[in-house]
Amino acid sequence: MSSLKIIIEKHPDGYVAYPLGLKGVVVGEGDSYEEALADVESAIRFHVETFGSDVLESESPVLEVFVAESRVAA
Repeated sequence: MSSLKIIIEKHPDGYVAYPLGLKGVVVGEGDSYEEALADVESAIRFHVETFGSDVLESESPVLEVFVAESRVAA
């Protein structure tokens, strides 16, 4: 069993989730944090079943994830 870090973003119309350390594009969505997490976990399982365990990076280069905010002049 592999461990992946999952980013979950809150948007005005729901939540979007995607994993780090996985080859390919996998996205989940939902009306709540929990729904988005469950959806992306299901999508990850499908992705691994479809393309094999080679899509899992043996050692993810991502140690931690941070969110920062910055102002940019427009």
